[in-house]
Amino acid sequence: MNVKVVDYRAPDAAERFTRSLHETGFGVLTNHPIPQDLVEKIYADWLRFFNSEEKFDYAFSMEKQDGWFSPEVSETAKGASLKDIKEYFHVYPWGRVPPALKADADRYYQVANQLARELLSWVQQYTPAAIAANYREPLSHMIEDSQQTLLRVLRYPPLTGKEPAGSLRAAAHGDINLLTILPAANEPGLQVQDKNGDWIDVPCDFGTLVVNIGDMLQEASAGFYPSTQHRVVNPSGEGAKKSRVSLPLFLHPRPEVVLSDRHSAGSYLDERLRELGVKM
Repeated sequence: MNVKVVDYRAPDAAERFTRSLHETGFGVLTNHPIPQDLVEKIYADWLRFFNSEEKFDYAFSMEKQDGWFSPEVSETAKGASLKDIKEYFHVYPWGRVPPALKADADRYYQVANQLARELLSWVQQYTPAAIAANYREPLSHMIEDSQQTLLRVLRYPPLTGKEPAGSLRAAAHGDINLLTILPAANEPGLQVQDKNGDWIDVPCDFGTLVVNIGDMLQEASAGFYPSTQHRVVNPSGEGAKKSRVSLPLFLHPRPEVVLSDRHSAGSYLDERLRELGVKM
């Protein structure tokens, strides 16, 4: 599988990007509107937070799903037996965020959300009519006034050599939501699975933006847009001594949005969170 990199500013960007999503489940954008200096500042500031004692004051809420998730309560990917080697913080505009980090997080959330809405409108525009007939409402309407869209600040800690055999920074999984917006991380490791089952390294050049399909869009499009399995593999050598920081925005509809005859967005999310072991 050739990774198709699309220039956001190109006249045919919407069509090429949407075709990539259909054919591979993900796309890579360059020259996009998310400020690189903001991303780099967030990486540096949150890495300091994860290395501090302050994080313990923000232990996650089982009910609201906001706050800090320690490595001990981190996700176990669907179908996996070992927890991922990571910790993370869930940022919602209504949720708890350390005061010193809130302004940048809110700005990023706003800018990335705005881009995500535009990309969703691209998908809507280039969905074949027979497939679009499955949508219970336009895709961009599904996220209007949503309180569920999640910004996750992820830290994969340096490896100690004592990790359980077979454990990964992030085991193979699909995302739950409609679209995931992911600026390049500070370290490599992200891979996606192609239709032949092979694992492909995703470019992590600073300035690139990876967008992948989530299970909810796969459900709403009756499989036309495939939710791609992806993972973060463990580094070796000098890379194993470094933290990896990542900043995915998971675009979620309002809970009452109907995805298909089987699921609303709310029922789908609850089912998946229970499977991940982070909700009762």
